[in-house]
Amino acid sequence: MNFGIDRLLADPDLMARLKGRRVALVAHPASTTRDLVHSLDALVAAGVNVTAAFGPQHGLRGDKQDNMVESPDYDDPVHRVPVFSLYGEVRRPTGQSMHTFDVVLVDLQDLGCRIYTFITTLLYMLEAAAAHGKEVWVLDRPNPAGRPIEGLTLRAGWESFVGAGPIPMRHGLTLGELGAWFVAHFKLDVAYHVVPLEGWQPDAAPGFGWPPDRIWINPSPNAANLNMARAYAGTVMLEGTTLSEGRGTTRPLELFGAPDLDARAVLAEMRHIAPHWLAGCALRTITFEPTFHKHVGQLCHGLHIHAEGDFYDHAAFQPWRLQALAFKAIRRLHPDYPLWRDFPYEYEHGKLAIDVINGGPGLREWVDDAAATPGDLDHLTEPDEAAWAEARAPFLLY
Repeated sequence: MNFGIDRLLADPDLMARLKGRRVALVAHPASTTRDLVHSLDALVAAGVNVTAAFGPQHGLRGDKQDNMVESPDYDDPVHRVPVFSLYGEVRRPTGQSMHTFDVVLVDLQDLGCRIYTFITTLLYMLEAAAAHGKEVWVLDRPNPAGRPIEGLTLRAGWESFVGAGPIPMRHGLTLGELGAWFVAHFKLDVAYHVVPLEGWQPDAAPGFGWPPDRIWINPSPNAANLNMARAYAGTVMLEGTTLSEGRGTTRPLELFGAPDLDARAVLAEMRHIAPHWLAGCALRTITFEPTFHKHVGQLCHGLHIHAEGDFYDHAAFQPWRLQALAFKAIRRLHPDYPLWRDFPYEYEHGKLAIDVINGGPGLREWVDDAAATPGDLDHLTEPDEAAWAEARAPFLLY
């Protein structure tokens, strides 16, 4: 199959539409062609007049490893074009940067999760393009998590850099589809175009979203493989807790643990509370020692989520509920466990990080309510999931 960048470069009519125009590119390390040439290099080699580039969180070339580390503006040393950081002094494109191009190509591999900041970067670029009369093209890429929908919808007043709008945690759209939803939902007067995927089958085995003939390249430093992409809509919540999400290990955001955790007891309690939420994957007890980030240099005990191989059932796997269940099990075993981490997550002050991540306090309140059952969380969440399935339907391209 072909991604948007491949189709653009191979289509004379599309390339002709860029001729004589100043072109900018929003990209990251996974923005490559089928031949593994970075999109910036490929566009320049094809004769496109690239006059600027933009780097999202972690940078155009992936220069920042850890989370919430800003990148500066700089000049590309090869192509001598300005590279504007959209995760540095600003999150939104400035008026100065918007005057450097006529059309911007957005070529970002997403993970299909609301909190992954590349979708907010797309929204901010669309809003800036509408304000400055610029054209936006999304060079579409697959959603590696596929079409499933899961999680609470972001509540009004909880918008942030990890909460671009009223979207559930796992939205099931490609970036091109989501951009069209942004344009419609926020009523943006912007020239918007999607260069679609060719041959994408989001419900087909074995990839169920990720085509097995395409190499995985980390879109961000800790997005190391397809298993991480599948688990991320749940494991990202660990960033709002005192538990390690595996940063500082070779399998970040696929596992969790802490030095004082009894992993076997937690797993047993999860199976007792809601065994049906464990479907579609395997959980393996694990010990690990982070080399940086939370619990650095300490032996942690936890669980590794394997949404892969013969254990994976695409229709049954519910990573958001699975991770919520782990929190619930820890809270039942240790009612006073200091689970929630209090710090300005993505520069949001006065709100618990777990609430910023979930777009409201609903998940945390369910975990902390000793009387709350799995059915109570389903009762809260299922209407949101059904409403999103209806809202997104007009924007499905595949």
